[in-house]
Amino acid sequence: MGVDFVGVPIYEFECEECGAGFEELVAAGTATVACPECRSERTRRLISAVSPPGRTPRGARVRSDEARRRETVAARQDRIVESRKRRAAGEKP
Repeated sequence: MGVDFVGVPIYEFECEECGAGFEELVAAGTATVACPECRSERTRRLISAVSPPGRTPRGARVRSDEARRRETVAARQDRIVESRKRRAAGEKP
């Protein structure tokens, strides 16, 4: 039997003890939410901006943030390898 998450919104919270920010699924009537960092019950719900409905672009030209991040990391690694090769050959970086 599955859990029904309909009507259970995600809220942002901030811990008043350690200052950690976190998100939680919170059912109606839930009195307190414990901080995942320090387990304190002294948390407060933050006011979050509602995300407007938007057009989701589709197609081969659209890349996710994760794909862009991987490309950036790979390019950086390539530059590091190339720099090490030049240093090993006695060239200036």
